[in-house]
Amino acid sequence: MKKAYLATAVLSAVLLTACGSDEAKEDASASTESAIVLENEAQKQSYALGASMGMFVTNRFETQEGLNIATDLAALRAGFEDGLKNNQQMTMEDIQFHTQASDTALRAAQTLKAEQDAAAAIEAGKAFLAENALKEGVTVTESGLQYEVVKGAEGASPAVTDTVTVHYRGTLIDGTEFDSSYSRGEPTSFPLNRVISGWTEGLQLMPLGSTYRFYIPSELAYGQRGQGAIPANSTLIFDVELLEIKSAE
Repeated sequence: MKKAYLATAVLSAVLLTACGSDEAKEDASASTESAIVLENEAQKQSYALGASMGMFVTNRFETQEGLNIATDLAALRAGFEDGLKNNQQMTMEDIQFHTQASDTALRAAQTLKAEQDAAAAIEAGKAFLAENALKEGVTVTESGLQYEVVKGAEGASPAVTDTVTVHYRGTLIDGTEFDSSYSRGEPTSFPLNRVISGWTEGLQLMPLGSTYRFYIPSELAYGQRGQGAIPANSTLIFDVELLEIKSAE
């Protein structure tokens, strides 16, 4: 369902119920770009309330449809109009019951999808790493970390207690970039023992001035919890350029 269509339906329900005139009906069905002029604070607040309702319903229905939960726009409009007239077909107890049932069904579907996505991510990561390990130039450590040398160097390597400064770019195995110090235009510094274990292990292998590419299994990254734009159980790829090492001493 398109956002514009659903928003139109919700706003149309408001206009048709509140105004009831033929002119209002024509305006409501014509376009989502309302001709109303917001001149005072009451109009602005009322418009904001209506817009927030429309956006909430749009997002909710799109979420439900994405999870294969049935929606009924006609019933939504009828309920909205009846609510404005205070002429509901349900008791308040029934409204609360079915609203809670809708929320429960949505949470259950979201939980199931998250579990399915997490399981799929594990299998996808395993398949990717198995194939990647066979490529020329890729080394696999005892922990399962994989790496290749993009640019070699002869400098010293950091200890686990050191603070390092790096440039890096991180992607998922499908190529989606989720973070990059290059995009921000400045490198980042951190204690080596305060990051994911794949970085802690991998950067200790790097000489100062080198650039490595790391292929990090999910258990050496963020695991089941994920992180921001990184889904749960994701295998990660990092290009890391080691710029500076500061000893803990």
